[in-house]
Amino acid sequence: MSTADSRLKAAILIISDTAYVDPSSDKSTSILEETFQKNDDGQWLIVHRKIVADEESQIQNQIRAWCDEHEYINLVITSGGTGFSMKDVTPEAIRPLIQKEAPGLVPIAGIRHQSLIITLPGSPKGAKENLQAILKLLPHACIQAAGGDSRSLHAGGVKRLEQEAGVGPNASRPFMETRHRHSHDHSHTHTHSHGHGGHTIPRAHTSPEDRPISNDPQAGPSQRYRESPYPMLSVEEATKLIIEQTPKPRTFEAPVDISLIGYILAEDVEAKEAVPAFRASIVDGYAVIVSKEAPSIKGVFPVASISHASPGEISALQMEQIARITTGAPLPPEATSVVMVEDTVLKSMTPDGQEEREVEILTDAIKPGENVREIGSDIPAGEVILKKGDEITAVGGELGLLASVGKAHVLVYKKPIVGVLSTGDEIIEHNRPGELRLGEVRDCNRLTIMAAVKGWGYEVIDLGIAKD
Repeated sequence: MSTADSRLKAAILIISDTAYVDPSSDKSTSILEETFQKNDDGQWLIVHRKIVADEESQIQNQIRAWCDEHEYINLVITSGGTGFSMKDVTPEAIRPLIQKEAPGLVPIAGIRHQSLIITLPGSPKGAKENLQAILKLLPHACIQAAGGDSRSLHAGGVKRLEQEAGVGPNASRPFMETRHRHSHDHSHTHTHSHGHGGHTIPRAHTSPEDRPISNDPQAGPSQRYRESPYPMLSVEEATKLIIEQTPKPRTFEAPVDISLIGYILAEDVEAKEAVPAFRASIVDGYAVIVSKEAPSIKGVFPVASISHASPGEISALQMEQIARITTGAPLPPEATSVVMVEDTVLKSMTPDGQEEREVEILTDAIKPGENVREIGSDIPAGEVILKKGDEITAVGGELGLLASVGKAHVLVYKKPIVGVLSTGDEIIEHNRPGELRLGEVRDCNRLTIMAAVKGWGYEVIDLGIAKD
């Protein structure tokens, strides 16, 4: 950072094919900038804004340009490319660049040289909410990444760090407050959030070593340990245990139709057929025979047949003949190329006036294979089109892809059935008539979790409320 401006430098990288083609469609940059301005207390200076396509090379080149230069960026925020479609490659692009991971912030985060890289979702709302959740923690992380003295940074322990980040029970205003007191003290914001709201986060006033511990952890509530005798697990350790103890998913053959939406493939899927399955014209025009030895010649030719984009048998084309052909229609046997209708002139009609009899070709520059879509040019037969673990979504095109290669059934994992149970003597049904009695709490969590499970496409069972 320059001595003229002590603010931390940030860069915003939008990863989107759509926004790359049409920058006006990008809504995330302005929302992220606004989030910085409303929540950073003047600590950040956004120095770069860039849009790249969903391509690993573009993403990596831009990250290197920002992180590897002498004038490095303290914080690189990416938005987009973190979903499940085949085009979402942000995690694959970012991971190899990270030299030290920063678990716990977002799914993909870490340090490259002296820069902190954070990946956010592509939706403006999701990007904003994720950034708001971690923004207060980022100055400390960036200062450490830039080589700040850990001993002095951690002087005062967790309490000081929480106060500076604005997350502790007695949180102070961040260290940049005095530089921007006037502008921030007169702002008015209205937000809606869930969680502790205005309540302070619960905190014990004694340390574990100062608390008496029962000799009998199986004793009644009044004689039990005052805190859990079991060690705290990290998120990574807990996730690993859950995966290890979870039964292996079962698989079954599912038909390729709209009921397949939301299922996960249990094996790689290969193209049963080539796409296209025949040599097809990509324009309206006339099928001709040309080769390097016999280049096309301007002239008038008889129209031997007509090929429409419909199934059926087509007679082989002979030298010095042409065949009228429509876009997507199969080429007659022996035909090598298609002359666009724009490069021709109608010379004569059949006696009944219904069809073309002779057509003049105006160019002799037609090459073999011109305006022809070859067999398998989109998808060769036997090519892996979807991989094990891919999700069949409603909008990702997976169903159409499977249908295009003739797949009638695929092997998928059986979806889990999720039961949701609330526990507690104080919990009552949310829709019970009448006013609450002292100590009663309406059950909102069960309904919320069931809605989330249902939204992911899983079957959910309401297990009701269990008393303590």
